[in-house]
Amino acid sequence: MTPELTVLTLAALLQVVQFALMAIPVNLELGTAKTMSPRDPGQMGTPMTEQISPKTGRLVRALNNHFEGLILFGIACTVITVSGQSGPLTTACAWIYLAARIGYVPAYYFGLVPWRSVIWAVGFGATTLMLLAALF
Repeated sequence: MTPELTVLTLAALLQVVQFALMAIPVNLELGTAKTMSPRDPGQMGTPMTEQISPKTGRLVRALNNHFEGLILFGIACTVITVSGQSGPLTTACAWIYLAARIGYVPAYYFGLVPWRSVIWAVGFGATTLMLLAALF
């Protein structure tokens, strides 16, 4: 397995950890009657994200943001691996992406401005550099 695929696997496991970090407080705050329901619009009243605490809402948004980032990162890792272009630059970028995603969760949770955005940009930049490295 290439280093990039190893980091991709670790990033996916980070997603699992983020899900647990989000799901536990959401269930404690809303109760299982709400979280296990289909949450159809109009049937359960106020949307779930408006009923949870601000910090728990940040965990929800950080999880969703990682899903979005993981799509591009997964493409970058796949292209690099399939094309046989794994090297020191792409490996470093992959590890930088993972470090940024790990740092993003507490930065978002604690509302660290502007650091949350800076950390996000570092991860996005590392992914972009991997994609560009695949083309050249």
